[in-house]
Amino acid sequence: GEGTATQDSNNSGANSNGTATNGGEEDLKSWDTDFVKVDQATLFDLILAANYLNIKGLLDLTCQTVADMIKGKTPEEIRKTFNIKKDFTPEEEEEVRRENQWAFE
Repeated sequence: GEGTATQDSNNSGANSNGTATNGGEEDLKSWDTDFVKVDQATLFDLILAANYLNIKGLLDLTCQTVADMIKGKTPEEIRKTFNIKKDFTPEEEEEVRRENQWAFE
């Protein structure tokens, strides 16, 4: 009777009050991971749309995806990833490195 219905809903990834259990969270993480497997232009459009529509969860997800694309890369690798032209003189680049030393530690 009643116990069986609750048991069934637990197995489907939600408990009786409708919140996700760990299984549901894993499914959501997996869905999120697949959702952001898009080309850069689409990813950037999603960021703009999420920001404009004030959808915090989507904005967090898409911005974190871009952050992960940058993490651990050299400036040269980042420029290559995002097709950014190097337009600093060596002096300007050195000044930026000095001002942002914390980011290179």
